[in-house]
Amino acid sequence: MTDMPAAMIMCAGKGTRMMPLTADRPKPLVKVGNVTLLDHVLDHVRAAGVSRIVANVHYLADQIEDHLDANAADLSIIISNERGLLRDTGGGLIKALPLIDSDPFLCINADNWWTESGQPALNRLVEAWDDQTMDVLMLLIPFGQAGNTQGQGDFEMDGAGRLSRRRADSNAPYVWTGIQMLSKRLIIDPPSDVFSTNIFWDRAIAEGRCFGLVHEGRWFDVGYPEAIGATLDALAHG
Repeated sequence: MTDMPAAMIMCAGKGTRMMPLTADRPKPLVKVGNVTLLDHVLDHVRAAGVSRIVANVHYLADQIEDHLDANAADLSIIISNERGLLRDTGGGLIKALPLIDSDPFLCINADNWWTESGQPALNRLVEAWDDQTMDVLMLLIPFGQAGNTQGQGDFEMDGAGRLSRRRADSNAPYVWTGIQMLSKRLIIDPPSDVFSTNIFWDRAIAEGRCFGLVHEGRWFDVGYPEAIGATLDALAHG
């Protein structure tokens, strides 16, 4: 596919790892330098030509809605309201699905920071999508290039680009960036109102329909306070 699909931006988390910075603001409005995490995502969305966005909200939701009203009037934005119940990532997708007007669609976490090298990553995902073989296409970064990562890597990838989970006894060579494309046909049969997207990923992996695309720029996990300064320092020093 070549037309840009809609994008869901995941904004509903409590930002627990980002405390105390999130004591008075939701995590997407925490700043890296002078730019909020949410505005950073919106800048990439605009650069890729995406114009239709669904954003889910829960913690300090009014702040996110007000920020979008003031700073994203050029975009078509629909709010998926999780004020009454924080549904985790999988449950959030189920609730938002009727609001997303494309299939497949992009899904972006609002706690990562990335730079581009050449074609924007979101456009690369769209161009690489194969609806006949894929239900998930994740943007990945090699483990050694994952800025601020605190884990052991997430996925193995075979020669065809299919993904499998990290083996328990080793690091995995690739880290998920928090950026992906998903088919609506995967977002079905929720086990409860609150659950993780991992359930959908595991279904796709079991059927050989979970694929990866390696990011060509830089990427940083900005999910905890110390990561902000580390990210700024890394970017300043090339």
